Amino acid sequence: MEQFIVSARKYRPDTFESLIGQENIARTLKNSILRGQLAHAYLFCGPRGVGKTTTARIFAKSINCLNPGPEMEPCGKCESCLSFSEGRSYCIHELDAASNNSVDDIRNLTDMVRIPPQVGKYSVYIIDEVHMLSSAAFNAFLKTLEEPPAHAIFILATTEKHKILPTILSRCQTFDFNRISVPDIVRNLEGIASKEGVSIDSASLHVIAVKADGAMRDALTIFDQIVAFCGREVRYGDVIRDLNVLDYEYYFKIIDNSLAGDYMSSLLLFDEVLSKGFNALYFISGLSSHLRDLLVCRSSGNSALLSLPPTLIDRYREQASRCSVPFIFSSLSITMGCEAAYRQSGNQRLLIEFALMRLAEKALPQTASDAAPAASIATPKNTANASGMATATVNPTQTAPARTNPIADKPAQGTQGPSVPDSPQAPAPAHDTQPRPTETGGGIKMPGLSLKDMMSRARENETSGKDSAEILGDEPLTFEGIMNAWQSLAESWKAAGKGSMYTVMTLHSPGIDIDRATLTFYVSNAAQQDFIREKNLSKMETSMRRALRNKTLKIDVQVYEPEEKENNNKKHIYTSTSKAEYLVKKRPELGELVKDLDLDVK
Repeated sequence: MEQFIVSARKYRPDTFESLIGQENIARTLKNSILRGQLAHAYLFCGPRGVGKTTTARIFAKSINCLNPGPEMEPCGKCESCLSFSEGRSYCIHELDAASNNSVDDIRNLTDMVRIPPQVGKYSVYIIDEVHMLSSAAFNAFLKTLEEPPAHAIFILATTEKHKILPTILSRCQTFDFNRISVPDIVRNLEGIASKEGVSIDSASLHVIAVKADGAMRDALTIFDQIVAFCGREVRYGDVIRDLNVLDYEYYFKIIDNSLAGDYMSSLLLFDEVLSKGFNALYFISGLSSHLRDLLVCRSSGNSALLSLPPTLIDRYREQASRCSVPFIFSSLSITMGCEAAYRQSGNQRLLIEFALMRLAEKALPQTASDAAPAASIATPKNTANASGMATATVNPTQTAPARTNPIADKPAQGTQGPSVPDSPQAPAPAHDTQPRPTETGGGIKMPGLSLKDMMSRARENETSGKDSAEILGDEPLTFEGIMNAWQSLAESWKAAGKGSMYTVMTLHSPGIDIDRATLTFYVSNAAQQDFIREKNLSKMETSMRRALRNKTLKIDVQVYEPEEKENNNKKHIYTSTSKAEYLVKKRPELGELVKDLDLDVK
């Protein structure tokens, strides 16, 4: 049986041209060889699996090659190249700093540096994982690194540049290696698959490239694992099952369900994801990435920002065309907030389920716009019963308008019971939005709570608010009237169980500007200011306008800042002499008069 060699070793680059994703570094090194400007120390740093050690080997072979090509590529046929390929070269030395990190190991290295090369011009020392050297070993290495023999060149490689002493960094030419892009990894895997006779689609290669996270060595290792699992015929379903990767199909279905307002189907999909053993945080993170790709797909010119297989881009664009930009932005805010709160949540599953519900709720206004219009406001019809008493017949599908209080509109009264007229013949109040029992058959049924009812009531409240603003008029404002209405509003908050609002409203006296029809509400800190503006400001303005019958009144929320005294030991004016001195100081002309007449200030 032929010995198997893993793809990461079998297809390891051996020339500068075969390097993937590091073209700028390859060009710099080739130019330095062509111009004879070789430094004595190089530092290659970057993530794992991006070609640091491979580039160091190619560079070492190139500067010692006896018959280099026109682009200074190693020929691979001379004695120097063959000896290195067969592992018997005495000119190129590789050391592992992870296991040789003491001062004694550096002393042995210093003794080796003195020996000139047998074949070629240079002795190249490749020190891998150099950040593992101890501080004492670094210091022992400084002198040799700064002034080595003319034939010695050091190439240091590391994944953790920040752990290397600045004195070492200052003596090296530093090259930062980049992560390899997904398209570059896919192209390289396609070539290797064709050489190995493996049939694999682009979607599967894309999954492998994304899973590798910019490391070509990891991508080749995963490729070998997939081939071992699937054989020569690789299918997309087998790839995602073997790598335990969540399929794109779940995210497409979640967004489709959210656009339809069907959160129950999204919850069932999430339960299916959990039943397959996927991490819930991985799921919500992938949903955020899906929303980001949808946002990018809305513009046809931003395909370069997408790391997607070509077969999926058209599908992303189709779904993105059905999503509005505000919906995508609000959905991203929901999913990213869920990610941030996931670690601290006591019920992590409920946290994600609630996020899926909110996604469906965000899309409801878009899907409800084509539905039937909101129920119109109906006037109860009076019908006489058997005893001659007039009863009100209410249509269960109709919602009554909002009740207004001429003194103060109490907030948060959604749980208050229905109001009863003083007389059976008395009509219902003109503005009544309290839930009223509906008669169905012989029983009384309270209306249920649903998102559609809440949206319908919000639209009706907005309409009734506009109508009431037209009815209020412009009655003149007075200081006493504003203060009485403010006190009544504070009392209404207290009666509603909102004692904190009552305390805030009565802590500082409000500022009143009659000419500008503005009332300044002073709070203690910025947190209270933000809360009032976001939650209660519109309710307070509506209540004050109704109480004062003036639609122009505005409330401005400001943080109270007490005036600082200029002098804590300020002298108070009590005596006649103090008063006279105060007047002379305040009126300079009095001071001149006192001086001209030679008067005493008493």
